[in-house]
Amino acid sequence: MDLLSLDKKLVKKYDLNGPRYTSYPTANMFTKDFGADELCAAITASNQFCLPKPLSLYVHLPFCNTVCFYCACNKIITANKKHITPYLKDLYKEIIMKGKIFDKDRKVEQIHFGGGTPTYLNKLQLTQLMDVLNNNFNLLDDDSGDYSIEIDPRKLKSETITLLRNLGFNRVSIGVQDFDSEVQAAINRIQTYDETLSIINEARKRNFKSVNIDLIYGLPKQTIKSFTETIRKVININPDRIAIYNFAYLPNLFKTQRQIKKEDLPTPEIKLKIFNETIRLLTSAGYIYIGMDHFAKKNDALAIAQDQGKLHRNFQGYSTNSDCDVIGFGITGISKINNTYSQNLKSLEEYHAIISDKQTPVLHGYQLTFDDEIRREVISQLMCHFKIEFDDIEYMYEINFNDYFSNELNILTSYENDRLLTINYNSIKISPKGRLLIRNICTVFDAYFGKNIISYSKTI
Repeated sequence: MDLLSLDKKLVKKYDLNGPRYTSYPTANMFTKDFGADELCAAITASNQFCLPKPLSLYVHLPFCNTVCFYCACNKIITANKKHITPYLKDLYKEIIMKGKIFDKDRKVEQIHFGGGTPTYLNKLQLTQLMDVLNNNFNLLDDDSGDYSIEIDPRKLKSETITLLRNLGFNRVSIGVQDFDSEVQAAINRIQTYDETLSIINEARKRNFKSVNIDLIYGLPKQTIKSFTETIRKVININPDRIAIYNFAYLPNLFKTQRQIKKEDLPTPEIKLKIFNETIRLLTSAGYIYIGMDHFAKKNDALAIAQDQGKLHRNFQGYSTNSDCDVIGFGITGISKINNTYSQNLKSLEEYHAIISDKQTPVLHGYQLTFDDEIRREVISQLMCHFKIEFDDIEYMYEINFNDYFSNELNILTSYENDRLLTINYNSIKISPKGRLLIRNICTVFDAYFGKNIISYSKTI
C-alpha cells in the first residue's frame, strides 16, 4: 500500500468533510415534497415491471441499555424493557401496511435488523417480529438469502444465538470498536475479548454463513500500537468480514459525542497511519480490501461479488444484491424503491401518531432525475470497484462520457497529479493511495456537494 500518511501536505489538503455515499443524492437532499403518496406511487410502479425486483427489508430497532459515547445512530437509551412494547406494535402495523402494497410474489432476498441494539428484544419479541415479516412478505425458506442482524455480545446468552439461527438469520454483525481498555473507558463501552469470542464461537456452532466484526478507528485514546493489538486479536478470531469505520466526530449534531474530549482524538496523520497499518495487517492475513471501510475473506460473498463486478453500496454499506428494492421499517428507516428514496419519521411520538392514523410514516424523500441516475452509477462504480469504464456508462445512459463530464475530468487532473488516480481516453482508475481518499474523489461527480456540508464527517 502506498502510504499517504507520510505526506503531511497531502493529508492537510484532503482532510475535508464529505459524504460516505451510501446513497446518491445523499440524505441531506431529501425534501418534504416527497411523501407517503409519492412512496406508494413508486411501489405501485415497481410492482408493474416485467421482472419486478426482489426485496431487501431493513428493520430499525433503536433501543439500547447503555449509551456508547461515539454513537451517531438514532437510538433510545433505557434499561426499562417495557418501553419497547408500544414501538413494536407500531412497527407491526407499518409492516402490515407496506406488505399490502407490494406484490406477494416478490421474494425477500435480504433482511437486516439494525439499531440501536436489535438483541435488546427478548426471545418472544424477536419471534413475533419475524412472524409478522413472514406473514406479510415472501421470505425465503431455503437459507439462500442474506438475513443479518447486529448483535451486542455483552450479556448475550448463547441460546439467543440458537434462536436467531432458527428464525432464519444466517449472518451476524458484532460490534467491537476496539479491544483496548483505555479506549473502551473513553467511549463508555466495556467489552472483553473473551465474551466477544464466546458469542462468535456460538454463532459458528450454529452454522451461520458469515460473522462480521465492526471496528472504529479515530476513537479517543487510540494509538497506532493499541489499535494494532486490536487488529491482531481480530485476526486471531478470524471473522469472515471486518468493517473498520472512520470515526465521525460531529458533537454539534450528536450530544453523546460531547462526552468525548477533542484533545483525546488522534490527529488526521495518526488516523491514516492507523488505517494503513490495519490494511497491511489484514491483507497479510489473507483479507481482501473491498473498499473504503470493508474487508472480507477471498471466499466471502462480498469479495466474490467485487471480483465479478456485482458489488453494490446501499444504506447498510456494501452489498452483494444490487437489484433489490429496499424497504425501511421503524423510525428513521430509509427505503430505496427504483429511482426514489424515502425516510421514515425520526421520533417515537411522530411515528406513533402517524401509524395510529393508519398512514405511512414518511418524513421526506427524493425522486432522482436522469442526471442523478447517471451520477449515482458513476459514484457507485468508484466506491465499489475503484474504476470507471466510460463505455459502460455510455451504453447504459446513451451519453458521451468525456462530453458529459468534461468539467469533472478537468478537476480530476489535480487528483491525477497527486497520484490518486489515472485518467485515459476511456477509463478512470483509482490508485492504492487514492482508495484511501475515494470519498474525496467521488465528491467531484456530486452535483450537490457543498450543501449542508457540516453534516458530513471528515474523510480522513
